[in-house]
Amino acid sequence: MTTLDDKINTHFAGLVVRKDLVKTVKGNAIVPTYVLEYLLGQYCATNDEASIQTGIDTVKEILAKHYVHRNEAGLIRSNIREKGRYKVIDRISVSLNDKDDVYEAEFANLGIKKLLVDADTIKRHPKLLVSGVWCIADVEYDHSEDKRITPWVLSTIKPIQMSHFDLEGYLQARQEFTLDEWIDLLIQSMGFDPEKFGKRSKLTQLTRLIPYCERNYNLIELGPKGTGKSHIYSEFSPHGILISGGEVTVPKLFVNNSSGKIGLVGYWDCVAFDEFAGKKKRTDKALVDIMKNYMANKSFSRGVETLGAEASMAFVGNTQHTVPYMLKHTHLFDDLPENFRDTAFLDRMHFYIPGWEVDIIRGEMFSEGYGFVVDYLAEILRAFRNQDFSDRYQQMFTLSSDISTRDRDGINKTFSGLMKILFPHGEASEEEIEEILKFSIEGRKRVKDQLMRMDTTYPAVCFSYSDMQGQEVRVATLEELEYPNHYQQKVGDVEPQMALPDQAVAIEQSASLPSAPSSTVVSKAEKALLQEQHLTFQENQKGISYDGLFGPYLKDARSLTITDPYIRLFFQARNLMELLEIIARNKPADEEVTINLVTVADEFRQEQQDEWFNKIQESAASVGIQFTWEFDQTGTLHARHIITDHGWKISLDRGLDIFQQYDMNDAFSFANRMQQFRLCKAFEVTFIKCS
Repeated sequence: MTTLDDKINTHFAGLVVRKDLVKTVKGNAIVPTYVLEYLLGQYCATNDEASIQTGIDTVKEILAKHYVHRNEAGLIRSNIREKGRYKVIDRISVSLNDKDDVYEAEFANLGIKKLLVDADTIKRHPKLLVSGVWCIADVEYDHSEDKRITPWVLSTIKPIQMSHFDLEGYLQARQEFTLDEWIDLLIQSMGFDPEKFGKRSKLTQLTRLIPYCERNYNLIELGPKGTGKSHIYSEFSPHGILISGGEVTVPKLFVNNSSGKIGLVGYWDCVAFDEFAGKKKRTDKALVDIMKNYMANKSFSRGVETLGAEASMAFVGNTQHTVPYMLKHTHLFDDLPENFRDTAFLDRMHFYIPGWEVDIIRGEMFSEGYGFVVDYLAEILRAFRNQDFSDRYQQMFTLSSDISTRDRDGINKTFSGLMKILFPHGEASEEEIEEILKFSIEGRKRVKDQLMRMDTTYPAVCFSYSDMQGQEVRVATLEELEYPNHYQQKVGDVEPQMALPDQAVAIEQSASLPSAPSSTVVSKAEKALLQEQHLTFQENQKGISYDGLFGPYLKDARSLTITDPYIRLFFQARNLMELLEIIARNKPADEEVTINLVTVADEFRQEQQDEWFNKIQESAASVGIQFTWEFDQTGTLHARHIITDHGWKISLDRGLDIFQQYDMNDAFSFANRMQQFRLCKAFEVTFIKCS
């Protein structure tokens, strides 16, 4: 186990589970993760390997005996008949038979209907009346000569969710973790390996949890396929429900006026709409109008009566075009059905998750470490719905007076949700609070900027905040920095407008945002305007390449020294090779370039390093590059830079390691073959003229 795994088991003993066990026990059972982890939490919530193996065998046996597969439903019904009583794991829904004035249960997989349920059970578990709940139930068989009476009897029923938890113990244990450790614990709890994500990407993943801990929170995420947008709403919590965007109706979502039955928003903490995008989808305009009122006022009408609810709403869907294409031709809401492209409806969104920043989920991205049993974390998040953390920044920072009440509400709710998730104990530094505030502002700004593109009646807004010294910090979205020529144009503009001067100032003033997007670097390369400068790039930015960054400064150099202590792993050696490719591409065929690498020997795998460098040397020689290397013997090498023989020093805070992980084995991935399609880490580069 890692050091973090040891720490997790020490402070949350019995409440965590090894995340790879879910795949081990799932088999072909079509059952949510929280159901499996509920069982694993009963038998495998330990770090003792022998106990884990025994627990796995027990859980597998329980699933084999009691989980109902549709194709084995007949056998299970036979077992119930022969034994008289049998325990099953299935999704159960209940409806009221008003003719006979009784509640009747229906099993999704077992295929049994019209089992009588007593009213007390419904009072204890009202969600049974809406879309069904996964349960462990005892079913009995009692044959009757009266054919009108069903022989099936529901003896006991237990929804699969925790019955109690210790909130104070959770808050005390949180104090034992640093922020980075806590974030990694939460990411592992979601099933992902935190080593495969950068800080910004982790915050994006955690934003998906806000609907579970924040009442009436409206979230939208649009992006490419395969990024796990709907997973968190279908697998993570028994308090959320995922429905297809095309299957919802006004009675199902809000209230059936004829029966008086309350819809989904009255029973679930989070109602998520899957496959929400699709221009050709038919949508009910009346549903959109009711949703607009509910999302703004937390209420809806039932005839002359007004009802309130607390359900948050999440909308997830796939985009069909790239971000620059949408910004040039339309807007970032372009893929929504026509009725949902209503600006008044979209203005209710508190945060827009940029799904194009989320990497496509690959097998190696899943965690093998320990994380919370998801049902335990779901109950913790639910407990925080009664609290408000939105004022935690107000003694340190002030939002611009230019920000409207609706914008401010969106920012505050996102900030409150992230504070509950990251700092439930309330202890956060000013820098940590500022980071969350800036992230919250950016998500709401993304919504508002697109509304201004769609409707010219929306006024321009300066999304900024000030610290107690009165220094203003303007916030920019990552798309604004990557594509400044397209970002500011309105829908219908023929020619894209250049970024306004005040936006350039905003970029410069935001220390954590790129002060020069890659397009600016390329422009300077084309014009050969080499100058001393310092560039800062934001995590998840695309469009960056060694050629765009370094190419103009390395051109015409005949000798280079590359100093980077971290050329030890395969991907780091590949980064070096890609830099040499740029040099080979740009140098005249009749010239040679000498390159010397200064790095640090891997204590355990120096032979592997030498093998890689020998291969690079042989390959480079064939294209006119004389490559040599040396290992630093002082043990103090930390600097990372490139020095040329024609007077330039390029200082690199991360060395050549500026790209996030990508699938290097996928020959058909553009990210594998072209650097500009990879997500970047946050990094800085300084160009210094030495002579």
